Amino acid sequence: MKDLTIALENRPGALAEMGYALGRAGVSIEGGGGWVADGRGVAHFLFEDGRAARTALEAAGIRVVKEQDVIVQRLKQSEPGQLGRITRRMAEAGVNIEVLYSDHDHRLILVVDNEAKGRAVSEEWTREHAPADRLIHHERKAERQA
Repeated sequence: MKDLTIALENRPGALAEMGYALGRAGVSIEGGGGWVADGRGVAHFLFEDGRAARTALEAAGIRVVKEQDVIVQRLKQSEPGQLGRITRRMAEAGVNIEVLYSDHDHRLILVVDNEAKGRAVSEEWTREHAPADRLIHHERKAERQA
């Protein structure tokens, strides 16, 4: 999964052009959002295939500013304070969160300044908060990849 920072013109239709270019190329957006800051349009969107998304956007004349890896974290939606606790842990580990949003599967998406430290915090959080059956699956998957 990749987060793309996309520069958009601050005018009607700019977001539609972006969506059309991605759709024409068969690229789906998995999460993200767009807004105007200091008079300029900027978007952060999540893609399964960042390269395909970048290619489609650039072919349409849309500037991709940056492509970054993400940390994907599941939080317990029914438990208030989860966001504050995990972001506090990131801060205590010296990790600056540069971008934060949710994907279409209600997972927290983070772009951080130190991916290794951020992943370590995320993995520890998952071990502490995941149901036991999910942990076993996660550990088996990690063993197969090793």
